[in-house]
Amino acid sequence: MPACGRRLLPLVALAAFLPGWALAETQPHRGGTLEFVVDNEPPNYDCHQNISFAFIHPIAPHYSTLLKFDGANYPEVKGDLAESWTVSADQKTYTFKLRPNVLFHDGSKLTSADVKASYERIIAPPPGVKSPRRAAHAAIGAIETPDPRTVVFKLQWPEASMLAGFASPWNCIYSAAKLAQDPTFPAKNILGTGAFEFVEHVPGKHWVGKRFDRYFIPGRPYLDGYRATFATGAPALEALESGKVEAQFRSVSPAERDRLLAARGNDIVVHESPWLLNLLIVFNTKRKPFDDARVRRALSLAIDRWEAAESLSRTTYLKFVGGIMRPGFAMATPESALAELPGFSRDIRASRAEAVRLLAEAGVEKLSFKLNNRNIAIPYAAAGEYLIDAWRQIGVVASETKLGTKDWQSALESGDFDVSIDFGGDYFDDPTLQLAKYVSADLSPSNYARSSDDFLDALYVGQAITSDRPQRAEIVREFERRALDQAYAVPFLWWNRIVAHSARLHGWNNTPSHYLEQDLVNVWLDPR
Repeated sequence: MPACGRRLLPLVALAAFLPGWALAETQPHRGGTLEFVVDNEPPNYDCHQNISFAFIHPIAPHYSTLLKFDGANYPEVKGDLAESWTVSADQKTYTFKLRPNVLFHDGSKLTSADVKASYERIIAPPPGVKSPRRAAHAAIGAIETPDPRTVVFKLQWPEASMLAGFASPWNCIYSAAKLAQDPTFPAKNILGTGAFEFVEHVPGKHWVGKRFDRYFIPGRPYLDGYRATFATGAPALEALESGKVEAQFRSVSPAERDRLLAARGNDIVVHESPWLLNLLIVFNTKRKPFDDARVRRALSLAIDRWEAAESLSRTTYLKFVGGIMRPGFAMATPESALAELPGFSRDIRASRAEAVRLLAEAGVEKLSFKLNNRNIAIPYAAAGEYLIDAWRQIGVVASETKLGTKDWQSALESGDFDVSIDFGGDYFDDPTLQLAKYVSADLSPSNYARSSDDFLDALYVGQAITSDRPQRAEIVREFERRALDQAYAVPFLWWNRIVAHSARLHGWNNTPSHYLEQDLVNVWLDPR
């Protein structure tokens, strides 16, 4: 097998770290409080409006979704609120039968009206509400509720990824009554049907949830509760190293992994796998000179992604060179073909010479701008430093503004930036999700470049309605070629996920996405 193929093979949980786990109890234990650390803090409490793990990790345990992914058998889906479902022969009608015993945490009963109201809010957000994933649900034309336990989705076209869309961890089901009173209610209030009730959020310190005793699955959850501590850097690592917390569900760096293993040995379990996440470079096409494709393409051409992957993988999660789809995924462009696309050539001298020529042709030989970035050391800060140095090689001067998650997200949403680091990838490997960042901004609020491209829009719809996988893959390749040529936003590097948790922790499954497996329904702890 060629070296490039070996690099992209998914890595399994490291067998050398398993003996302590293998000797642990095999039957779930009830009780205990799971303590884990989260690198950052959610900007608000609304599932439908958020985009960061900093939201999902502390808040997902309070909510339920229609379907959810089976973490042990990714990418299979299973019922959550839905007891069963059927799909019509033409794949345009999805009918769900809801569980009969679901209660919100205030004791009110969930009905199909709550599902309808929640999805209508995602598809057509009311004033004051943003819906970053609206484009992924554009196929839904109507939602019917023939009775309190039945909800029917009528699609305008057969959407290849629709079933996975109903399993999105972002599609929390809210109370229709609360939304009718105030469409922005979820932004400041927690009211779900999940396994855990909300206890408190102390900004800058922690988030606490406790078992919901009237949860719809008998005997679950196993935990009495959980506590998410907000910490990053040395304090976060020290908490995991000392055993003060049981997990950090996002990722640790290679050096942090090695330190934890040296300190705790068989008391720690490590999972490592290619991550459904990449860093994107987004150009604000509403600001000059980034409205010029030559300028955007030049800045992409200046980046030596192959060398960056080699150097940054030693200290960060950044590891794989890839296009719009995750490297190793069936629809991803192979390395040999990727190297022919703008910004991915292995001949960096020729790429940078072309970049200089394009800038001169555009009349911006002395370009300077600010790079908007997150204040998270790994991998954002490291990526920012690398990009600034790469642009310096073609005579471009970039300075950096580092912001907390709330302000960084606000800058992206408001367009208050020249060039920004963003991220791409979501909860599931599928073009309808991964391509949404590049679809015209009037169709996709997650297109922070604010670009408009009818050709990309047509290709996006084309792949969504195509059930033939080879044909769909070819449409995705054509989409990628156009997107990288126009360079409204371009991938930098894809990530490698390294999750470390205590050997006491069971019932959690590693997947390519750090948005999945965070409802904590099946998680349990060995007693101390």
